[in-house]
Formats: sequence, structure tokens, C-alpha cells
Amino acid sequence: MHTVKDVAKLLGLTEHTIRYYTDKGLVPNVQRDKNNNRLFNDENINFLIGAKNLKKCGMSVDEIKYYVDLCLEGDSTIQERYEIILTQKEAALAQLEEAKQRADFMIKKELHYRDILNKIIPDDTNPAKWVKDKLPTTHS
Repeated sequence: MHTVKDVAKLLGLTEHTIRYYTDKGLVPNVQRDKNNNRLFNDENINFLIGAKNLKKCGMSVDEIKYYVDLCLEGDSTIQERYEIILTQKEAALAQLEEAKQRADFMIKKELHYRDILNKIIPDDTNPAKWVKDKLPTTHS
């Protein structure tokens, strides 16, 4: 059995997060010692790992709780859990695409600034220098 402190070190989570996840029902069947301290077994740790990963993927605590509840219901919920994962995968892929677009924008911005610094083009990035009828269209 592991303490909150042990599990926090093991999983790279804060003790507060572990207590919060436990209180929210993301970790079923956590035992308590005689002083009412949480004690975690391997199954509890697996649920924490799952919650940590699902949270990283953008799921809310309520969504993770629903997923955990489905897991506890057993094999009859596999299809529904699969659909949740598919939905989350699509959201993650959309976020990845948005991140790629932001990175591309910043790469272009960096190259533009490099051209300004190398005096290849004039500085058109400072809004204080923009002329009303000649606003830049790509370098905001």
C-alpha cells in the first residue's frame, strides 16, 4: 500500500491533485488507515494514471468521472468508452492542427523579424508606424 506522498512522487502529481481526484471519485475503492489517511494499491494507482492521462488529453474531471463509472460497470460499456476515446482523439488532433498553425505563424514572424534586423526590409511590425491606408495584412 502507498501513501498520497508516495503516489505523488511516483506519478509526478501533486498531493493535492491526488486527494482531489480521490474526492471526485476518479479513484474507486481507496482504503484508509486507522488515522483516515488514504492508502493506494496497484489498481488505485492505475486509475490515477488513467485520470492523469485523460486530463492531459483535455478531458474534464466530470468527463473522467463518467468514464471511470463506465469502467466500473464492466464490459457492457466498452463501446461507449471507445466512443469517448474517439471523440477525445478528434479533439486532440484538432488541437494539434491549431498548434501547428500557431507554430507556422511564429516561424514566419521570426523570419520576417530576421529580415528586418538584417535590414532587408523596413520595420512594418510596429503599429505606431502604420499608415491608415496602408495597414499590413500578414504581420499583425
